[in-house]
Amino acid sequence: MKVLMFGWEFPPHNSGGLGTACYGITKALSEKGVEINFVLPRNFGIEEKFLNVIYTRLPKIKMNEVDSLLIAYLNSMSYRKVFLSIEDRKNAENYCGDLIQEVYRYAQVAKEIASEVEHDIIHTHDWMTFPSGIEARRASKKPLLSHVHSTEYDRSGGHGVNPIVFEIEKNGIQEADRVLTVSNFTKNKIIDNYHVESSKIDIIYNAINKSDFNNACFSKNDNFRKTKIVLFLGRLTLHKGPDNFLKAAKKVLDKNKKVIFVISGSGDMNNQIIEQAADLGIADRVLFTGFLRGGDLKNIYKIADLYVMPSVSEPFGITSLEAVASGTPVLISKQSGVSEILNHCLRVDFWDIDDMANKILSVVNYDELGECLSSNGLSEVDKFTWDNAADEIIKSYNAVVNPNKRIAI
Repeated sequence: MKVLMFGWEFPPHNSGGLGTACYGITKALSEKGVEINFVLPRNFGIEEKFLNVIYTRLPKIKMNEVDSLLIAYLNSMSYRKVFLSIEDRKNAENYCGDLIQEVYRYAQVAKEIASEVEHDIIHTHDWMTFPSGIEARRASKKPLLSHVHSTEYDRSGGHGVNPIVFEIEKNGIQEADRVLTVSNFTKNKIIDNYHVESSKIDIIYNAINKSDFNNACFSKNDNFRKTKIVLFLGRLTLHKGPDNFLKAAKKVLDKNKKVIFVISGSGDMNNQIIEQAADLGIADRVLFTGFLRGGDLKNIYKIADLYVMPSVSEPFGITSLEAVASGTPVLISKQSGVSEILNHCLRVDFWDIDDMANKILSVVNYDELGECLSSNGLSEVDKFTWDNAADEIIKSYNAVVNPNKRIAI
């Protein structure tokens, strides 16, 4: 089976979980014999033997390395900042000054690619690629799968939904022959907000390569520290809940000063969170690392005594599996997809700051609880593999390519 796949980030040039998921999915599919042409709007120079990466050559673009301004997790305001930051204003005229226009410009190139590249099915990831998928299907008449890793309702925290993005998302979901979601949590949001029949939606839980997190340089037993480390790792944006993390940190520090709270990540709330730590009087106990990847990412998971994911609305939450695979106990929001499948963890409503603080205190004050969560979590995470996810995706492929017969790959 040949798949034409559209995305907008891919490791090592990724800013979040979508890129991680795309890597895991494509690698596992390729190992099962699926041929993948993966289309990206920018030339990152990615070379992976298990897939063919296609970089779009957008009309009027003369630059060799950057063909589009589309990058991960943009909104209209952040896109505009990127556009205005181009020093050569003559070259800037090659791009659209508006995020939505740039998304549709990408879609027009997708149509050309679909006419030239042989494929049996089209697979798109999140709203920026949905118009591309629709245009590709018009060109090739092949089935379309829309893979939803997050919705506008998640990204906005349920407030201030962008109506234009919502309509693009809705159109991409409704036009698709099949919809893939990363959790039942997301599936229900799609049914309620985008008016799609449940029978059209398949749940494909995200996964992890456990072995990737076994070779960190540090451990929780290192003698260089006597304090406990509580970690937040993710984009500093509304739906990830970094503000609630700091509110809980304040309550914890009022009772136990021997705790350091580490915030790893970047985003539109970066300055707000730094100021909040100062306003709460806990700036000396909060460490900001910025965005981490590679060995730094593995090490921060490994040395943490607890990982907290306080998301307001989290379609899945792959970072919690990464923490568990690192042997770190996790406290996760009940408003997350991963809470549907991860049992050996602590759970909390994102808004219940008192409960969040009490559970953090329980782990940092009682080593036995952390050790129990860690050992049981390490055993449980073995079942969350990209190989299993790929099997489910292939079932979805077969359901639309030939509903009456399993297709050999």
